[in-house]
Amino acid sequence: MSNIVLDKDIAHSHEQGHEDAGSMRVFGFWIYLMTDCILFATLFAGYAVLRDSVAGGPSTVDIFELPYVLVETALLLLSSITYGYAMLAMNRNHTGHVLRWLGVTFVLGCGFIAMEINEFHHLIAEGYGPDRSGFLTAFFTLVGTHGAHVLSGLVWMAVLMAQIRSRGLTNTNTTRLSCLSLFWHFLDVVWICVFTVVYLLGVV
Repeated sequence: MSNIVLDKDIAHSHEQGHEDAGSMRVFGFWIYLMTDCILFATLFAGYAVLRDSVAGGPSTVDIFELPYVLVETALLLLSSITYGYAMLAMNRNHTGHVLRWLGVTFVLGCGFIAMEINEFHHLIAEGYGPDRSGFLTAFFTLVGTHGAHVLSGLVWMAVLMAQIRSRGLTNTNTTRLSCLSLFWHFLDVVWICVFTVVYLLGVV
């Protein structure tokens, strides 16, 4: 009887240890996101300073196509919703549903990146590359940095999907899902700021 109680205590301590470690990792990831906030705040400040430095080249009104960017925005916001469904499935311990919703999120994220690359290619082909003016340098740096973050999130998501498929919803994988959730929703918030400050205010 005492052995059974001891085994239960050891198992509980193990589980508690995993939960504590997971909580610390999530907390550490919050700290990382705060440093990313500083990075993007700096890029937004640089863009605000250089927005009117067009050097005789195109301004915001000349190059931005709001309907196109609205589709981009819709893709990223929808991906945030589908990731939320993946987290709900994780809480219910439905591995198949988690993978399904992560797959949808991945496709939407890839659509966003494809549209952004197409936008950059179009601008550079027109002669409006980042070396054309201070405004375009700031624009490509800010939007490109966000895009690089989304791309890294997609790589992370693909690796995590493979790990969940092979090992299931372990404590480690659920912690990683929680961290990626924070990262993905953070990128959505940053993009809303980009859409408002860069694109929306740029065409009004």
